Amino acid sequence: MYHSRTPAGPERERRIPARQGRGKSRGGPRMTPSILTIGHSRHSLERFLELLRAHRVEVLVDARSQPFSRFSPHFSRGALARSIEDAAMRYVYLGDALGGRPKPRECYGADGQVDYDRVEQQGFYQRGIERLLEGVARYRVCLLCAEEDPARCHRRLLISRTLVRRGVEVRHIRGSGAVELEEELRAGAGPVQLSLPDPRA
Repeated sequence: MYHSRTPAGPERERRIPARQGRGKSRGGPRMTPSILTIGHSRHSLERFLELLRAHRVEVLVDARSQPFSRFSPHFSRGALARSIEDAAMRYVYLGDALGGRPKPRECYGADGQVDYDRVEQQGFYQRGIERLLEGVARYRVCLLCAEEDPARCHRRLLISRTLVRRGVEVRHIRGSGAVELEEELRAGAGPVQLSLPDPRA
């Protein structure tokens, strides 16, 4: 749920206050819901915030299973949350529901690699998607992971394919600031499955 009162502590990162929906236009047809995605790569914090502002992001949803960066500590969960709040945006962590390396063993095949088809069937993932859709209906949301290239990241290979099936337009912000449309990427490439091992194996 998205709540109007922001609680203190870690739970604050998981809730967004409700407001007027973005999916409706007065007196006209319902607009197609859309979401942005971005990979932080090794950007400086200043460059990263610049990209978010350039694309008018209101809520950053962190979809990393492991929300920390050894090489860029400003992208670790706590530091990033503070920076996003200071920049007058909202930070929400959903990596436990939408991360590319989920904990349940049933999400992995016999070879020990994560299986996106299995992940999509899990209740925790489906609930994460519903929470994401709630936010998309109200805010300009950007989904965060680490990999700059969406073609190599689960935010596209898993989450985007689910969202597309739900009628959401997905746009990927590249490091240059350019935007790639998911439908254009899909038109030029076949299905891909990343080989991500079970982190507990």
